[in-house]
Amino acid sequence: MIKALLLEDDIELGFMLSSYLKQFNIEVETFEDPFLALSTLNLKTFDIVILDLTLPGMDGLEVCKEIMKKHKIPVIISSARSDITDKVTALELGADDYLPKPYDPRELEVRIKTILRRYNHTTPNPTIQEQYKIFILDEKKREITKNGVALKLTVAEFEVLSLFLQRDGFVISREDIFDNCDAFSNDEGSLVVIINRIRNKIEENPKKPEFLETIRGMGYKFVQNK
Repeated sequence: MIKALLLEDDIELGFMLSSYLKQFNIEVETFEDPFLALSTLNLKTFDIVILDLTLPGMDGLEVCKEIMKKHKIPVIISSARSDITDKVTALELGADDYLPKPYDPRELEVRIKTILRRYNHTTPNPTIQEQYKIFILDEKKREITKNGVALKLTVAEFEVLSLFLQRDGFVISREDIFDNCDAFSNDEGSLVVIINRIRNKIEENPKKPEFLETIRGMGYKFVQNK
């Protein structure tokens, strides 16, 4: 079970996120008071902090600074503040991600698990939903399986397909793929070749893809449970 500390002054949003994330094996403890949240961090162990910036009594950036001084824990900033200075400052202070509001709670779930993988946290037991997924990514083994059978992938194919699996259901731009995958040259031609190779390995009919869709003018979207 992943344990998350959520510091959020919107009570309804906090309750909604807590209820939603629970189904993905993420237990959320919610706080409105930044001082109480900081005190709790000194007493209890959490895997990640989700931090709003607009808080009573103490600005979220100051809270982020205090967390970084005393704890080695990943932080996701969740804020409606649109000033680019806030985002830059938060990342400079050591925050791992900045998620502007409003957002789909599913994106928060994906980002939490992606960041924790980078921190080499122990991967929790799969949820019921994960057990029935067609494709499973095992980053430690650097392996992707389809219906329990390992796919034979090149390094570039593995990187791209891994990114799609981590963002299942979301549109990913070509630029985003280039930014997150290092195993091939950053040009449209190379990407098209890799996408076609992946489709040949995962689709029943690569010309009519069921899983890996092209979204005209935007990029690609991978959806395994429709």
